[in-house]
Amino acid sequence: MSTDIDITQRADVAGWRERCLEAAGFDDATAVLLAGDCGYDVHRLITLVEAGCPPHLAVRILAPLHGAPHPC
Repeated sequence: MSTDIDITQRADVAGWRERCLEAAGFDDATAVLLAGDCGYDVHRLITLVEAGCPPHLAVRILAPLHGAPHPC
């Protein structure tokens, strides 16, 4: 049963991350992609965008060095 809870909690976190990114100005597709990759710090992405950085550049600046997605 804990697996079902873990999956639900991960989906809730990803949904929250997606909504925050979209509210900050990220397009839907990018928000979905970033929401599922915990290699990106959502708070730092939003801070950059709020400071005037275009979303696509914020993603490049904060891109994880490992190259592969880090599932949440």
